[in-house]
Amino acid sequence: MPKLKTHSGAKKRFNLTKHGKVKRAHAFKSHILNKKSTKRKRNLRSIAYADKTNQATIKLLIPYK
Repeated sequence: MPKLKTHSGAKKRFNLTKHGKVKRAHAFKSHILNKKSTKRKRNLRSIAYADKTNQATIKLLIPYK
């Protein structure tokens, strides 16, 4: 069977944990930060996990991670 190509956008956005969960960052943290409260920005810093309905699709995009 041929090797699978990794999706370039997905490899920058997602990581897998030891137990196979898909780790991701929160959205809305890149720009226009002065109107967002400090508490909101602090909470966006923490990691999040992809929903279980999307995990299988994401794992296909990053087969060798």
